[in-house]
Amino acid sequence: MVAAVLFDLDGTLLDTAPDLGAALNVVLQANGRQPLADEKMRPYASHGSTGLLTLGFGQDFSHASDAEKNRLRKQFLAAYEANICQETCLFQGVSELLQTLAQRKIAAGIVTNKPTHYTQLVLRYFPELAQLPSIVCGDTLSVNKPNPAPIRHAADLLQVAYQHCLYVGDAERDIVAGRNAGMTTVLAEYGYLAEHDQTATWFADHSIATPLDILQVIAPQ
Repeated sequence: MVAAVLFDLDGTLLDTAPDLGAALNVVLQANGRQPLADEKMRPYASHGSTGLLTLGFGQDFSHASDAEKNRLRKQFLAAYEANICQETCLFQGVSELLQTLAQRKIAAGIVTNKPTHYTQLVLRYFPELAQLPSIVCGDTLSVNKPNPAPIRHAADLLQVAYQHCLYVGDAERDIVAGRNAGMTTVLAEYGYLAEHDQTATWFADHSIATPLDILQVIAPQ
């Protein structure tokens, strides 16, 4: 019996890739680099500022000093915050899914590695997400995904046993965290997957092509 569905945010509930990619291009151009095409950046949108900056700057970022990495991160976050939610949108079917879960008395929550500050800025534009009773961010605890503790914390807030929860995400760390939390895991294949991702080795319990496919996981017809 599924009593709760917990979701990753970027690449699972929200398509944030356009705004994250735009922020990366601001930083690249400010540092004398050529901007990247949207399709090249999209698979990395779930990997946070470090993943996107590594994509943009390559080994120059990987081998940079801590001070230089922090300088570029600050530039990226400032650019992202300055134009947050210009193009970010719910994935098609998310609103209907959340309404259906509520009708069925199935709780819903968010577990993201996005810091609280930026999560709150984004959720201001999406009241159907902001009102969810369990929202756990990357800095809510001292650890984040793939550690299972944030997902378990979200379930505890809902007072739902782990074995009665689904965890839905689009990255390997989501599936690892959900599995180690004792939950049924669902891979959002519509999210930010790269061609080189070996998703079969992540051992998700289910895979879905659209958000509404979660309803088939909960109650197969």
